[in-house]
Amino acid sequence: MVMLFSDSPEPLPQGVLQPGFEKKVMHASIRVAGNRIMLSDGVNDDAGFKGFSLSIALPTTAEVENAFNALTKGGSVQMELGKTFWSPLYGMLTDRFGVSWMVSVAEDNM
Repeated sequence: MVMLFSDSPEPLPQGVLQPGFEKKVMHASIRVAGNRIMLSDGVNDDAGFKGFSLSIALPTTAEVENAFNALTKGGSVQMELGKTFWSPLYGMLTDRFGVSWMVSVAEDNM
């Protein structure tokens, strides 16, 4: 699901939305391994993805590899997939939108 600011059923309060953001994402929803992730572009250029990472733990190494490879397209790898003391497969990356991710095998599947 994607809703742009220009699709809003009600107008935003005056001065909330930066000019030119009308075609940016107000609300979006995607599913990753059956989990819903909600997204938004924010309301101005000051929005950013700094100081945190999203973490996703998937049931199998194959799912971790698929997610990691998909997320790295257009992005950059901070830590290649590999074994750690807490997971048989773990990696860190920044996706093409600048979002930092930690991807691993779910603890209950180790």
